[in-house]
Amino acid sequence: MNTLLSAATAVPAGDAGDVLRIRGGRPLAGRVEVKGAKNLATKAMVAALLGETESVLRDVPDISDAQVVRSLLEVHGVTVTDDGEGTLRLDPRDAVSAHIEEIDAHAGASRIPILFCGPLLHLLGQAFIPDLGGCRIGDRPIDFHLDALRAFGAIVEKLPSGIRLSAPDGLRGADIALPYPSVGATEQVLLTAVRAKGTTELRNAAIEPEIMDLIAVLQKMGAIISYEPNRVIFIEGVDRLRGYDHRCIFDRNEAASWACAALATDGDIFVAGAKQPEMLTFLNVFRKAGGDFDIAEDGIRFRRGGALKPVVVETDVHPGFMTDWQQPLIVALTQAEGTSTVHETVYENRLGFTGALNKMGADIVVHPEGFASPDRRVPRRALEQAAVITGPTPLHGADVVVPDLRGGYSYVIAALAADGVSTVRNIGIIRRGYEKFLDKLTALGADFDVVG
Repeated sequence: MNTLLSAATAVPAGDAGDVLRIRGGRPLAGRVEVKGAKNLATKAMVAALLGETESVLRDVPDISDAQVVRSLLEVHGVTVTDDGEGTLRLDPRDAVSAHIEEIDAHAGASRIPILFCGPLLHLLGQAFIPDLGGCRIGDRPIDFHLDALRAFGAIVEKLPSGIRLSAPDGLRGADIALPYPSVGATEQVLLTAVRAKGTTELRNAAIEPEIMDLIAVLQKMGAIISYEPNRVIFIEGVDRLRGYDHRCIFDRNEAASWACAALATDGDIFVAGAKQPEMLTFLNVFRKAGGDFDIAEDGIRFRRGGALKPVVVETDVHPGFMTDWQQPLIVALTQAEGTSTVHETVYENRLGFTGALNKMGADIVVHPEGFASPDRRVPRRALEQAAVITGPTPLHGADVVVPDLRGGYSYVIAALAADGVSTVRNIGIIRRGYEKFLDKLTALGADFDVVG
C-alpha cells in the first residue's frame, strides 16, 4: 500500500517544489513538446479494465492525474508497467474489488473515479465512488453520471463515505438524452454501454476530439459504436472486449496554453506535436487577437504578428472555443489595445482567477451573471459569467496562489510577462495537466527559482 501511495504522490525530478519565484519581462522562446492529452490518456487507462487481455497505451503524459489513475487501477489488481518513455502496459486479468479506504486514499485529487463505475460493474458487479476532488472551478454535478448508470440498471446507494453501486442483474442498453453535452457523462455512457446487453442510444453527446479518440480505443477493443449527425451516438453492446494498442491524441489544451504564453510574453514558441485540425477554432481566435502561426509537419510555431487586438470570445463545447483555452488567453488580452470580452458559458466559477491578475495590474471586470449581446452565437446559460478586459495595462510582480489547473498556468505566464518579481504558490496543481512544466519553462528561457 505504501508503494502505491508513493506512486500517486511522487513528483518527478525537475518539477519539485510548491512555490516559484519568477522574474518577469522576458519573452519565452524555444521549443516544447506536447504528449498525449490528459483528457484522453486517463480515460483510455480506465477503458483497459474492460479488456480480457493486456492493453498498450502510448504517449501517456507524466502528470499527476495519470499517476492517480494508475494507482486506482493497481489497487483494483490491474498490473501496470511503464517503459519510462510514456508507454504503459495495463493487464486487467487479475482485477479485484478494492477496499473503500484504498480507493479514497488515491482518489482525493481526481474526478476520474466516477468513470470506473461502468467497467467495474461489468467486471465485478459493484463499484464505489468516494467524495470527488479536482479543480474548484464550479459545480460539476455527478447527477448526469448517476442518472445514466441507473438507466443501465445500476442500483445507486448514497452513503456517508461516498456512493456504492451494484448491478445484481447486469447492465442493459439504454436510451439516454443528456441535458447538456457533458464530456464526462458521455465518457461514462461509452465506457458502460460497450458491454451492456442490447443497444444504447446517446443523444446530445459531447463530440470533442478526445471523445472520438476514446471511441477509437473502444473500437480497437471490439466495441461497435457509430456516430450519427446531431450529437447522437449508437453503441451495440458486446459480450467480450480485448486489449488495445493505441497512441494518445495530442494535448490541444497544453498546446493552446503555450501559444498564449508566446502571445502574452511577445515570445516565439514551437509546439512540437500540435496539429492544426483539432485546433482550428483556437487558431482563428489566436489570429484575430494579433497572433501569427506557422503549421509544420511536426508541430505549430506561435508568435505575435503585430500589436495585440481585442476580441470577443464565447466558450462552448466542441467545436466551440474550449473553456480551458480562455484562462491563458485572458492573460494575453490584458496587453491588447482595446476592450475584449470573454463569455464563459461552461463553468460558473472559471473567471475567479482574474482577481489575482487585477492584483498584478490588469483591468478585468467580471459580470457574475454574464450579459446579453446582439453578436452572441452561443445560447446563454443560467450559470454563465463574462469578463471584460481593458488593455493594454502593464503587469507587475505580485504574490499569488494557484487556484486550479488552467488558472495556475495563467498566473505563471502573467508573472513571466510582468515587470518585477512574482511569487506563485501551490504550483503542484499545475502538474495535474502539464508534463515536465518547469523543465519546459527553463527550455524557453524563463527566469525563475523553485522555493522550498
